[in-house]
Amino acid sequence: MSISQQHTLAGPAIFAGVGVHTGAHVRVAIRPAAVDTGIVFVRADVRDRDNRVPAHGDAVVQTRLGTVIGNTAGVTVSTIEHLMAAMAALAIDNAIIELDGPEVPIMDGSSAPFVSILDRAGRKPQDAVRRFIEVLEPIEVIDGDKRAVLTPSEHFEMAFEIEFGSKAIGRQRVDLIVDEQSFRYELSDCRTFGFVQEVEALRQAGLARGGSMENAVVIDGDRVLNPEGLRRPDEFVRHKALDAVGDLYVLGAPLLARFEGVKAGHGLNNAVVRALMARPTAWRYRPAIEEMAQAASA
Repeated sequence: MSISQQHTLAGPAIFAGVGVHTGAHVRVAIRPAAVDTGIVFVRADVRDRDNRVPAHGDAVVQTRLGTVIGNTAGVTVSTIEHLMAAMAALAIDNAIIELDGPEVPIMDGSSAPFVSILDRAGRKPQDAVRRFIEVLEPIEVIDGDKRAVLTPSEHFEMAFEIEFGSKAIGRQRVDLIVDEQSFRYELSDCRTFGFVQEVEALRQAGLARGGSMENAVVIDGDRVLNPEGLRRPDEFVRHKALDAVGDLYVLGAPLLARFEGVKAGHGLNNAVVRALMARPTAWRYRPAIEEMAQAASA
């Protein structure tokens, strides 16, 4: 696959599942879209107002335990990050995502099901140059002991570090160049996680109504409760890196940058997106690396 061209799906991708927070059963159809459309969510169940919600950095309206985007008509789509991560990794630039409910299905809590769904649909190259966002100056957001930073790089690099008191997690770190292959085999199957003692409070707040050990790693004190255990010893930090890949893709183009997250979550991920957008001198659009190399050798 050429990274110098934009891509959409070769055909529709249709699936269904339960929203982890709403508990609602939602059907989804991802359809091909024209050049420069970007990723646009469409709430098919909303008919009385604008139901299109483009996945842009300034469209993020909530980041508690997931990324929620909304439009000016008040229409929202929740928990987009795992699907957005798969779209980013598979270089899907343009797609219309139609869903008949308020939340993207959680599937197994990772991006692996979405990767499989997109693989079955296939990818189609489009007659337009793919632009990257090249970070030129460091962008840093700090919140106490939490930090998110973007710095210049010739690749999209991801470094993430977490630390929890639970011995099931402890301190974990991952650092890798994110491309399609590394995402597929290093990040995509890593699941979201939560603590059993927080579940009741979350449900009283209207969250985690669809959560279970079928779609999350559940921790009780120092123990993982899932009978099958972990998919990787450091599945927790790898899932945080997966989340960040999806959260950063709301910029509307792939990044040439190094992202470093320390105890960060969706809120800080979006904060660094907004900080970058607010400093136009800190970045520029650039064509694909392979196109630059061809131009230099011509």
